[in-house]
Amino acid sequence: MCVELARSDEAEVTVAAVAAIVVASLPVLLRRRAPVSAFVLAMALLFAVLTVAGIYVTIAIPAMICGYGLAEARGRRAALGAALAALPVVVLMLQVYSPHGYFTRDTLKNLGFVALPLALGVAAHDRRAYTAALVERAESAERTREEEALRRVGEERLRIARDVHDVVAHAMVAINVQAGVGAHLLDRDAEQARSTLRDIKRVSGEALGDLRSMLGLLREDDHDPGSAAPVRPTQGMAEIEDLREGLGSAGVELDVDLDPAIDTLPAAIDATGYRIVQEALTNVMRHVGPTSARVRVTHRDHMVVIEVENDRGYGPTPLDGTGSGNGLRGMRERAAAVGGSLEAGPRAGGGWRVAASLPVGAA
Repeated sequence: MCVELARSDEAEVTVAAVAAIVVASLPVLLRRRAPVSAFVLAMALLFAVLTVAGIYVTIAIPAMICGYGLAEARGRRAALGAALAALPVVVLMLQVYSPHGYFTRDTLKNLGFVALPLALGVAAHDRRAYTAALVERAESAERTREEEALRRVGEERLRIARDVHDVVAHAMVAINVQAGVGAHLLDRDAEQARSTLRDIKRVSGEALGDLRSMLGLLREDDHDPGSAAPVRPTQGMAEIEDLREGLGSAGVELDVDLDPAIDTLPAAIDATGYRIVQEALTNVMRHVGPTSARVRVTHRDHMVVIEVENDRGYGPTPLDGTGSGNGLRGMRERAAAVGGSLEAGPRAGGGWRVAASLPVGAA
């Protein structure tokens, strides 16, 4: 504006004119902290410059900068309000100070000085908002991926802990009981003691095989599947009969009643049922000792019902001083993982009862 003032033949360089130009430019400094006030002041001070300095071409620059800042900071709605407020002011200026008529190119140019910076400001505001939304979406997706990864790691750790507990606990309890029997019979019945030692060898070998299979899964290389250790088939409820021999050597007589319909169960339900029965019988060996136990598995409608009962003594409880309660918790977690439920408690006539209900349709 000062350059136009100095080069204009019609305007005169005076202190008042320079001061008006300087004051009219000051709202530009406020456009970031107070965009609305800066725009209003810039539009109002145009009248001072027009009146004192007498220049016309460059006086709109401060108002245009403030208008852009307002639209960039506040968005589309603020820009529309600023345009509606500025148009009457521009029309008034043209009527008072412009020598041209309303319907001329000069009028369109001045109206463009209002619309263009506001439109550019809105575009900058929308672009910034769009970029912020993309960043937020990417950060949210990353957080979701991390949370999902942590959840899967936690679930896998829990599954491995349950599997290791089931395999090791059953084997160690059986070995402990059989070792006690063997030590008792060593001097009285050497042949029976040797048979007990063979049972210990067999049980420990099976447990080592199961552990080797699980460790092989953990060591499996996705890029070289052939490097993994051979995995034993998943045990199902049809293998419950195989538990009879180990329990018998520990003094537990087992009666098994399996519904033939369980042969068609989904793999997840089949394996879960087996592990629940295995842990329940392990608790019988750990907490009761020589006794009789019964396992009954029935398929009713869309539900598999598992019942494990023993005759005398009390079953597993974290308050009996000999267990941590991980067995009961593990059985409940396994049942809940497939949408089922599990109850455990003393029987009315003595002994202990574990009952699990597993929905077939959930797997």
